[in-house]
Amino acid sequence: MSSNFGKSIHISIFGQSHSEAIGVVIDGLPAGEYIDLEQAQAFMKRRAPGQHKYATPRKEADLVEVVSGLMDGKTCGAPLCAMIQNTNARSKDYTHLIKTPRPGHADYTAIIKYHGFQDYRGGGHFSGRLTAPLCFAGAVCMQILARRNIHIGAHILSIKQIQDQAFDAVHVTADQLHTVTAKEFPVINDAVAVQMQDVIEDARLSQDSVGGIVEAAAVGLPVGLGEPMFDGLESELAAILFAIPAVKGVSFGEGFGAASLFGSENNDPFYYDETGAVKTTTNHHGGSLGGISSGMPLTVKVAFKPTPSISREQQTIGLESKQNETVRVMGRHDPCIVPRAVPCVEAAMAIALLDLYYMQNKG
Repeated sequence: MSSNFGKSIHISIFGQSHSEAIGVVIDGLPAGEYIDLEQAQAFMKRRAPGQHKYATPRKEADLVEVVSGLMDGKTCGAPLCAMIQNTNARSKDYTHLIKTPRPGHADYTAIIKYHGFQDYRGGGHFSGRLTAPLCFAGAVCMQILARRNIHIGAHILSIKQIQDQAFDAVHVTADQLHTVTAKEFPVINDAVAVQMQDVIEDARLSQDSVGGIVEAAAVGLPVGLGEPMFDGLESELAAILFAIPAVKGVSFGEGFGAASLFGSENNDPFYYDETGAVKTTTNHHGGSLGGISSGMPLTVKVAFKPTPSISREQQTIGLESKQNETVRVMGRHDPCIVPRAVPCVEAAMAIALLDLYYMQNKG
């Protein structure tokens, strides 16, 4: 399995949804960086399950144990290894999936690829549970980026048809990002939060699920991060964002909307601001030109599919019977993954941006 990312900052995520522990190894971090573990733990709490009725009732504290890489609270040059114990798995809920793969999941493809030896419990290594160590790695990278005046934040842009206000792609600030991420239900317009929660609750009561879109932004990026083509800013970010389970779409700036514009509408005019810095009057390009950061806010939208684990009876196949059968998914699942996915998007962005930062400028 390919569970590694990065060219300058390397992360390797290990474990399965129901294994004894999950974790991450982070290599390449600069030595001497103070890591506030309480702050990292607070960031991870935003992703943790079992905190409200809009999330899976599986209770996991997601307490991180750092077993190497820190000395007196600072990075020491050795790989940083962090482990998180799985304390509330219910593997018996998944025993029937050996024979009847769940629609919308990786059960069938994993069975074929790994010849039936994959860990099927809770989705194994394909599970969203693996975003917990991703979030820890992201929390570490966010602290290092913040010292370089680079800040990242995200919010729920939509749940099904309910829309939040979008970030101002030109003028979004670090303070605005910190304000929205501090909310328990991270939306800019608090009036839509109740509507979104009602949609999620209706889906839960109907034994169904809903998806949505997370919008994220990064401010303070210097001009010049990223390379043409395969190591471009969008390429690196898309690679790690698509690694988050349930992500089905990633767009930058105007995204697909640019396809319906004239060039004269989509182009962002340059100008010098009062400090002499180069800016653009609009930001359809989303902070990236030619795969290289432009100095404008980096804006990204990430689409999440509805949680495939729903309690309704669904059509599937019997791998032993070779007949068409039905399956009812047991276990504890989110009626909507989007609220808990917000910090996952921020974490993924932080890892990729720190990687690009050190590819461009060591130190």
